[in-house]
Amino acid sequence: MGVTVQKFYEAAQKTLSLEVVSGGEHMERTIPEQALNRPGLALAGFFQYFAHRRIQVIGLAENTYLKSLSEKDRTDRVRKMFEKHIPCVVITRNRTAYPEFIDMCTEFRVPILKTPMITSHFINGATITMERLASPRMRMQGTMLDIQGIGVLIEGEPGIGKSETALALIERGHSLVADDITVIRRDYTGVVMASAVDITRYHMEIRGLGIIHVPSIFGVASMRDEKRLDLIVRLQRPGPDWDVDRTGLAPKMRDVMDVRIPYILIPVAPGRDMANVVEVAALNQKLKHLGHDAAKELDEKLVHKLSGGGLE
Repeated sequence: MGVTVQKFYEAAQKTLSLEVVSGGEHMERTIPEQALNRPGLALAGFFQYFAHRRIQVIGLAENTYLKSLSEKDRTDRVRKMFEKHIPCVVITRNRTAYPEFIDMCTEFRVPILKTPMITSHFINGATITMERLASPRMRMQGTMLDIQGIGVLIEGEPGIGKSETALALIERGHSLVADDITVIRRDYTGVVMASAVDITRYHMEIRGLGIIHVPSIFGVASMRDEKRLDLIVRLQRPGPDWDVDRTGLAPKMRDVMDVRIPYILIPVAPGRDMANVVEVAALNQKLKHLGHDAAKELDEKLVHKLSGGGLE
């Protein structure tokens, strides 16, 4: 099922100052396309390339043009637009909806919304909202953090210390995105973004302590609403046959929504500072983004030395 007008309204009501003018009982209409449309040409009578599957935005130019028409012509133009089964209409700059819009709203069961924002600002904000609502989503078990600009998802079996590791990292000045359950979405550019489940946002569960509200304890800078997923770290108790990677020359990757994400297995042992290891893993990934791979650089130096080139 696609994005409905109701979902769009709920997601953008506060940020875009939306309110329902008419047709509140028809908010379950689906919005088939993410982009928005200004129907200036349609109101002028040209419908050949009318993007009727999008939210229709009536801005200052459209309002001024409609004002220049006679009541009969205005009714005819508005009716022809509504006959194309548009999902909804948004009127910007807090302009009052023409009576013809209210009549067509009732006849064609199309909601009408309005906002005090100027048209260009509303379209920018609404486009971002629609892109987020329409992006493919899934949930992953794990705790997501922002470590100096690198988005790290910490995985592991229950009780292995994911939240405790995350808590130690937050104490060091890094930021929490989501605890325990992380919502993953892929945007239109192919980037994988991570965020929290709405109901658990800003909270963490610490075994033996219970639920804590992170920003109340560590300040608002300790939280991020959303972060790009750059690295997956799995905490795991090593088994007898587990071959630990000691060089980093054969990096592992994980497919997340058809995007390859770097993946690291870190053995958990008594007395080992897991927060420190995860932090270094994130910083090392940041260096790789900048073009510096320590394992490859050392390997190249060793090959050069063994081939008789000398080591500086």
